[in-house]
Amino acid sequence: MLAKLEQLIGEIGDINSKLILLVGQSRCGKTQLLRQLGTKLCIEPLNVGLELGRCLAATPHNKRSFSAGELLREIALHEQFGERTEAPLLLDNLELLFEPGLQTNPLELVKRVAHSKRVVAVWPGELRGDRLVYAEMSHPEHRDYSRDGVVVLEI
Repeated sequence: MLAKLEQLIGEIGDINSKLILLVGQSRCGKTQLLRQLGTKLCIEPLNVGLELGRCLAATPHNKRSFSAGELLREIALHEQFGERTEAPLLLDNLELLFEPGLQTNPLELVKRVAHSKRVVAVWPGELRGDRLVYAEMSHPEHRDYSRDGVVVLEI
């Protein structure tokens, strides 16, 4: 599976959104695969929930919905300008982006980051047909997106 992921990373350089989502059932090995890739490329996956949570904690509640996207871009930009700028950005723990109070479109935020840099992210939901789904329909964090413009690697 690691070889397939590395092949996809090499192939996405020419498309508009350079985003690969690792998708599968809970506990199927998505995070483990991301870590294996990180180890092979000598880069650390970014824990979005932890890093974005730190930044949002210092942001007033009434400004968090406006700040979340900008903060994610800043965090990604900071990660991008390490020693290896050609390396993909590895994102895990995206669940915070789905917080209803942030009023964000999590997939769109990650796609925006992937316009200028290759991104491999663990999708915290599942693939149902051609739809990326997060949480059940009755859940307040439920989201349902088309997979258009995203390369999906099912685990």
